[in-house]
Amino acid sequence: MDRKVCIINTGGTIGMLPSEDGYATNKDYMSSVLPKVLGPAEGSEDFPAWELIELPELLDSSNVSIKEWNMIAKIVAENYNEFDGFVILHGTDTMAYTASALSFMFENLGKPVILTGSQIPLFRVRSDARENLITSCLIAAAGKCPEVCLFFGAKLFRGNRTTKASSDQLIAFESPNLPPLAEADIDIKYNTHLIRRPELGEKFHVREFTEDVQVAVLKMFPGIQYDLFDGILTSKLKGLVLEAFGAGNIPTESEGLIQVGRKAAENGTIIVVCTQCMRGSVILGAYEASAPLVKAGAVSGLDLTPEAAVTKLYYLFSLGLTSDQVRQEMARSIRGEMGRG
Repeated sequence: MDRKVCIINTGGTIGMLPSEDGYATNKDYMSSVLPKVLGPAEGSEDFPAWELIELPELLDSSNVSIKEWNMIAKIVAENYNEFDGFVILHGTDTMAYTASALSFMFENLGKPVILTGSQIPLFRVRSDARENLITSCLIAAAGKCPEVCLFFGAKLFRGNRTTKASSDQLIAFESPNLPPLAEADIDIKYNTHLIRRPELGEKFHVREFTEDVQVAVLKMFPGIQYDLFDGILTSKLKGLVLEAFGAGNIPTESEGLIQVGRKAAENGTIIVVCTQCMRGSVILGAYEASAPLVKAGAVSGLDLTPEAAVTKLYYLFSLGLTSDQVRQEMARSIRGEMGRG
């Protein structure tokens, strides 16, 4: 195969080794072990050539932030013309956030960018790392899915539709409201009707996130006191993702949320409502219990994952849009992150 893949190592379980404090990242490990893991496969006519690029500091994904998202995006941009696809090694805890963020940052992407990792470190005899890594490289090189995707447990998902569903099973991720873009059985079978394509004639462009944009997430629970919002709704808060019950319902025993809505409007803060349910969609106004959110001017997140809602807010505010413009864009799909794709 006369194709070439760039492997970007950000850290995570896949490349961790034991330490006194538990599994920890190791700067030299992946560069030394990958030739042994991928070397035999690279000799096959089906496997692409590859190069490894590592972040200056390898991280447990719990520590990945906007800074690292911008660094990863910059690496892809700088190497975009040199490779046929990209594989990003990443810890599982925040992989869905990074996949969602990159999907918005990469405008008119025309090559596969595949995030993967493992639940069991590569050094262990029994690990899911090798299969996830090799198959991700094959998918990245094939070029059949020019999207930001997440590959794990033999399934390729659109990155901004994923969420981590298990901390101790090898099937760690789910895409609750969109089927897999591909499944790796004996052959890799693509669901081509689901795959998005770049616009003809438009060039690939990276839109980095502004690091000082403030976004918060608040989960509804029985007995919540709305004065909790007072300390959150400052003039600096650009977006609030509200994880509501069911189709977008909240406790309505007080008028507290109406006041929250007024304060949010005064500050230009966008309230986006997602559902706590794994599957389904927010339909504001379907129940009386969602009426306060409608009166508060909240935006329905429909079937957005919280990960996608947060990163989409970062993206839109990084464009310098007004609050009204962000509200409009949050209500429509721009990267296949909501609706039917």
